[in-house]
Amino acid sequence: MSMKRYSSAAMSSLLSLQTPAKKKMMVNRPMENKKACDVFISHRGIDTKRTIATLLYDHLSWLNLQPFLDNKNMKPGDKLFTNIDDTIRNCKIGVTVFSPNYCKSHFCLHELALFIESKKKIIPIFCDIKPSQLGVVNNGTVPWKDVERFKLALEEAKHTVGLIFDSSKGNLSDLVTNASKIVIESLIEMESEQRIFNNTPVTHVYDDFRRNKYYYITHMVLECCRELVDSVHGWCCSGHRMTRHGASRG
Repeated sequence: MSMKRYSSAAMSSLLSLQTPAKKKMMVNRPMENKKACDVFISHRGIDTKRTIATLLYDHLSWLNLQPFLDNKNMKPGDKLFTNIDDTIRNCKIGVTVFSPNYCKSHFCLHELALFIESKKKIIPIFCDIKPSQLGVVNNGTVPWKDVERFKLALEEAKHTVGLIFDSSKGNLSDLVTNASKIVIESLIEMESEQRIFNNTPVTHVYDDFRRNKYYYITHMVLECCRELVDSVHGWCCSGHRMTRHGASRG
């Protein structure tokens, strides 16, 4: 059973999403409008680019959101710091995929610090590392002012509830699904709060929230039904084989 995607018509009024036509052209091309970035994915490439980061990017894109991942949205010739800094300042949410080598990267820590300084909501994913293990790795090349920035940002991240993932026994599909759910719910809440702040009628906010919540719940129910059908089918097939086997022995 194929899963139902979110309706771009329903989501656009709430999350300012792309239309389906634009979405098809989005993957593997630089983002033309950085202000439209919904989610910036901060990660350490050698640890998680081929797994969590890319899978999460693809899943969020499939859901009609506009995530940012460096190798997906940047092209040769782009100014690295300029593009990343502008995108973080204009994004709505940051997903930080902490991994064993994350804190060894000046780029990663700079991104995290910029999230905090820009007062962005961050959703941490702790992959093969505990929050208590996060710390600045300074080999003497990091300027003192940056060390202080990075320490403050890491302390903030340590005390932010996130997702824990053990790559040796965890399910990547479940992690990506849960992270995407949190991203969507966070975007809906942020937009609802913004509408209240702008004196938008509260009833409209709740109507939009319930409508989009319904789409997500429908999506999850369909997934559960698919898994249930697969389980029942497997059980029935297994029972059928046992019956035939028993008959042959008799």
